[in-house]
Amino acid sequence: MEIKISDGIVSRVPGADAPMNGLAIQARTVANFLPLSVLRAGADILHNVDDKYTGIRVNTKLGPVVLEMPTGDASYRLVHQLPEPNKAGQTEVEMRRFPQIYKPHGIALILGQFLESRGFLS
Repeated sequence: MEIKISDGIVSRVPGADAPMNGLAIQARTVANFLPLSVLRAGADILHNVDDKYTGIRVNTKLGPVVLEMPTGDASYRLVHQLPEPNKAGQTEVEMRRFPQIYKPHGIALILGQFLESRGFLS
C-alpha cells in the first residue's frame, strides 16, 4: 500500500495515482525484496510531501521506522519515529545511515536484519 502525507493529512494513494518519480520507483524496488518478517509487520511506501521525502515505513512493535530514500549523493537514512516527543523534544531518532553503494536487494536485507537484531520485530 502507498500512503501520502500532505498538509498534515494522511491518505491512501491508489495505484493509478501513485507518483512515478525516481524516488518512488526506488522505494517500490526495495520494497519488493523486503524479508517476510518486515512485510508481516506492515511495510508501506510513504510519500511525505510536508517533510519532502519518500521512503518505506514499517509499523514495528516499538513504533514506526522509516527508511528514507536518498536524494542526490546523500545516504539512506533509517529513522525511528517516536509516538511522543522525548525529553529533548525530538520526534524522531536517526538510527543508521548507509551509502548508496548497495543494490535494492542489499538495502532490503540491511533493513530487515537491523530491525530484527534490535528487537523491533517479534
